[in-house]
Amino acid sequence: MSEEYDYESLGNNATVLQNAIAGSLAGIAEHCAIYPVDSIKTRMQVIQAVRQPIFAASTVGSHSSIVMDTTTSVAGRSINNNLNPNYKNIKSASRNLWRGVNSVVIGAGPAHAIHFATYEACKEAFGGNRKDGHHPFTTAAAGACATLAHDVLMNPFDVIKQRMQLRDSTYKSIRECARSVYTKEGFIAFYISLPTTLTMSIPFQSIQFATYEYFRKVLNDDGGYDPKTHAIAGALAGSIASSVTTPLDVVKTLLQTRGQSTDARIRNASGLIDAVHIIRDRYGYKGFFRGFKPRVLTHMPSAAISWSVYEYFKWFITSNDNNTVIQDKNFIGF
Repeated sequence: MSEEYDYESLGNNATVLQNAIAGSLAGIAEHCAIYPVDSIKTRMQVIQAVRQPIFAASTVGSHSSIVMDTTTSVAGRSINNNLNPNYKNIKSASRNLWRGVNSVVIGAGPAHAIHFATYEACKEAFGGNRKDGHHPFTTAAAGACATLAHDVLMNPFDVIKQRMQLRDSTYKSIRECARSVYTKEGFIAFYISLPTTLTMSIPFQSIQFATYEYFRKVLNDDGGYDPKTHAIAGALAGSIASSVTTPLDVVKTLLQTRGQSTDARIRNASGLIDAVHIIRDRYGYKGFFRGFKPRVLTHMPSAAISWSVYEYFKWFITSNDNNTVIQDKNFIGF
């Protein structure tokens, strides 16, 4: 004989390990699925060095002439008469969009495990699992706590990922990239963007968790496991949160990739305020929305995938455990 259980209460009935496993799988699936789009977003957000016309003197017979370099800048990248082989070879260009994905896989698993486990624990502690209506502030607070734990662990892997995503990156492995960054810039390079990351991620995740829980309850009032509801609620939450926090993401990208820049001012950027001034001086306020479209297009499906995978494995793991307990009770009763 089977017994029914309330899926809505899985968050507080599931163990920390179960939430961590579900979160780890969700994080890996989320980042891998949309990694190429994230690479495009990173390349669009990188601030290019100020390029000056290069003049070269040439002598033809008895006359001297000044020849200007024909290099031009289009959409934030340098293109000259000899096209980069990567643009001639579509297969090679596509493969380059996956550079650094290993760093995400290594970091996302444990980071998201801590993320979702912390979120569920804090949501229960703050009273977010009560069924008497919506609790946006408690879920937002739980999301903020989860983000703090996640970003402290994930930030170094994110730095390595973005360094390898750059178009002119020559790193062959995450070990080579990590060693190079540490040797040239020191350990601080892995965490120089952490204040900016937290400044962006805490409101981002707070908005995402609060809006996800809101839309989940609106779309599925009975609280049962429904893949369509989790996907739609996740996509809406991801799009809203990413839209609001794009300016801070541009600042974070500048700080995380500053070591690869040939611009002295960018290389010497000391923190959030300095990065904000650089972006504003170069591009005006519209510069804070560089990569806006790919960022939203990245976070809509990634949030939908993340929440869908997380809710599925949370349901799957817990339901299997419940069935085992029920079978044990029936066996003892028999």
